[in-house]
Amino acid sequence: MNYINLSKIATNALKRNKFRAILTMLGIIIGVGSVIGMLSIGEGSKQSIREEMSDMGTNMIFVMPGSQQRGGVMMGNSNAKTLTMSDVEAIEKEAVNITAISPQVSSSGQAVNGNLNWPTTIYGGNIDYLDIRKFEVEDGRMFTEREIKSLAKVCLIGKTVIENLFEENVDPVGQTIRFSGIPLKIIGVLKEKGENAMGMDQDDMLIAPYTSVQRRMLAISHIQAIYASAVSEEKSDAAIGEIETILRREHKLKENEEDDFQVRSQGEMVEMVSSISDMLTTLLGAIAAISLLVGGIGIMNIMYVSVTERTREIGLRMSVGGRNLDILMQFLIEAVLLSVIGGIIGIIFGLLISYAATSLLNFPMVIMTKAIVLAFLVCSVIGIFFGWYPARKASNLNPIDALRHE
Repeated sequence: MNYINLSKIATNALKRNKFRAILTMLGIIIGVGSVIGMLSIGEGSKQSIREEMSDMGTNMIFVMPGSQQRGGVMMGNSNAKTLTMSDVEAIEKEAVNITAISPQVSSSGQAVNGNLNWPTTIYGGNIDYLDIRKFEVEDGRMFTEREIKSLAKVCLIGKTVIENLFEENVDPVGQTIRFSGIPLKIIGVLKEKGENAMGMDQDDMLIAPYTSVQRRMLAISHIQAIYASAVSEEKSDAAIGEIETILRREHKLKENEEDDFQVRSQGEMVEMVSSISDMLTTLLGAIAAISLLVGGIGIMNIMYVSVTERTREIGLRMSVGGRNLDILMQFLIEAVLLSVIGGIIGIIFGLLISYAATSLLNFPMVIMTKAIVLAFLVCSVIGIFFGWYPARKASNLNPIDALRHE
């Protein structure tokens, strides 16, 4: 059996029906292209999210108030008042794996400058808040410890708020705006950060001393969250353990009582988001792979048509000494060629999809080599699997009946 000769015969058969061959390969092309494109986009988005969240500090730890039970009713986190400044002071004093710590309070409202206004959020922290949250002052200065103690009416402002409250080329530093009716002097401008991995505009904010937001705007004595920086990412788990131990003692919780707070690290958030992204990428890839099955069915259908059309040719080859195995391999090679050529074109198509999508979505382009190899192997398997039965049917034809076929 001469495989080179059989390959030439199969190739010539496909050339005689170019348009039909192209239509047959279309399902494979779309399937392979979709799988590679979806996996590449999914991996690129995951890498983009990881990079953006890492920019916020992989050693960052945040403490949120937990649910409280009152009168047998579980209160939501938004109603919890379990965190206080004494908690912050205890952690700052005792936790050896913490380098910086800040309380956080926040309030939403309208920022007003003259006849211009903009809905935004003001965040309150201490002098370490910017370093922990990885914000930088581009112009002006950060507020001082003295301004925190005196509940000073000062703030730092993000670029989005500036664009909506001030005319172009106006320096906002030194200007006074109002937030929730309270005048605030702008002492600094935050460096632009853009949107985060969740689509939130990180420049649409004001930052002020936590005491000013806590007492003047919210009129509360508790704090809403605690942000801290661990010595390093590797020490985050040890830092979390220290914080949990200190807070349980400060809150006088017994051994059988659940925590009334939640401690999370940025590293945990990165892993959780990556896990969700992996699951969505796999789901998208699986959906796209369905078109590969459709392409395989298309190959089987066309091969059946080809066997029917070429029945007399099959009978003639058998009558001059062609064996059943030769006929089987001829049609099987045709099916595999259709699948493999479609797969190669599909890989190119998938790379183009990846490039276009990453350019439009500003994701890093991540080409998964294993996805390309897997797609190519799947194409070969599809060609063999869906081409086998029509080829088997052709090889089992009776030469006399095949010659008589009209």
